[in-house]
Amino acid sequence: MKLLRLLLVWCVALGALMCGPAAWAADTPQDLVLKGDATCTACHDEADGPELLAIGKTKHGTQADTRTPTCTSCHGDSTEHVGYKGSGKRPHPSVVFGAKSVNTADARNGACQDCHIKDSKRSHWEGSTHQARDVTCAACHKVHVAKDAVRDKRTQSEVCFACHKEQRNLINKPSHHPLAEGKMSCSDCHNPHGSTGPSLMKRNSVTETCYTCHMEKRGPFVHNHQPVNEDCSNCHNPHGTVTESLLKSRPPFLCNSCHTPHGPIQPALANGTAPAVAAAGWWTPSVITQGKSCVSCHALIHGSNNPSAAGQRFFR
Repeated sequence: MKLLRLLLVWCVALGALMCGPAAWAADTPQDLVLKGDATCTACHDEADGPELLAIGKTKHGTQADTRTPTCTSCHGDSTEHVGYKGSGKRPHPSVVFGAKSVNTADARNGACQDCHIKDSKRSHWEGSTHQARDVTCAACHKVHVAKDAVRDKRTQSEVCFACHKEQRNLINKPSHHPLAEGKMSCSDCHNPHGSTGPSLMKRNSVTETCYTCHMEKRGPFVHNHQPVNEDCSNCHNPHGTVTESLLKSRPPFLCNSCHTPHGPIQPALANGTAPAVAAAGWWTPSVITQGKSCVSCHALIHGSNNPSAAGQRFFR
C-alpha cells in the first residue's frame, strides 16, 4: 500500500514537471500576425478585432520582409494603454488613426512617413493642398485590409470622390475620361502627395500632363494654337461634359468665346423678311442649324503646318 502511494506521488510530480512548461507557454502571449505583436494581440485577437488581424494579408504583414513594421511602429509604444490596471476606460494608444483621433494630422502622417520616406512621389507633400488641409494618409489608405481601395484603378476614384463630390457629378456626364470603366484612375493625372504643377497635376503644367497620353497634340507645329499651349482646360473640362470630346461647349459657341464670329448675324427685319447678313460674312442661321461649326473647316485646331495665306490657319 505504501509502495502504491509512493508510486502515485511520483506520477503526480512527474506529470507536473512535464505539464508545467507547456502550461506556462500557453499563458504567455504569442505573436499572431506580426513579429512582436503579442503585446497587442493578447487582447486584440480573433474575438476582439478580427478585422485588425487582416493586416497579415497585406505588405505590412509580410514576416519574410525585414522592413515589415510591428503594431508599435505605427501606434507608438502605448505604455499607458497596455499597462492600464484601473477600472475606468482604458487610455487610447499613443497614435490613433480613426476619424475620432485626438492626434494631430502631422503626428498621424509622421507614423507613415517614418517608413515611407519622401521619395520622388512624395517629395512635395509639405505645402501641398492635402497637407495644408490636414488630410491624413489614413483618410485615403486602409492598412488593415487585404486590398487597399485607393491602390486599385477600378475603385480609386470612389475614394477620391468622398471629398471631391463635384468631380463625381462631372465624371457621370456623357463625355468623360474612362474612370467609371476602370481604364483610368485619378492618379494617372494627379499626384495626391503633392506636385509642382497646378491642381496636384503629375507634370509641371496641365498641358504637359495631357501630353503623356495625347502625344499627337504636342507638336511642334508651324502654327500653334496659343490656348492649347497655355492650358488644355481653356477648351476642355477633363472630368466630363455634355459635349463630345470633353469640350466645355459646342463649336462655334466655344470658338466665339475668343474669336469674333465671321459676318455677325443681323436681327430680322421688322417686315418679317429673312435676316440680313453682313456682305463679307457667311455665318448664317442655316449654317448653325445644319450642325456645322468652325472645326468643319479648321479641323487641325491644336496646331497645323499648312500655309497661312489670307490668315486661313488650322485647315485640313
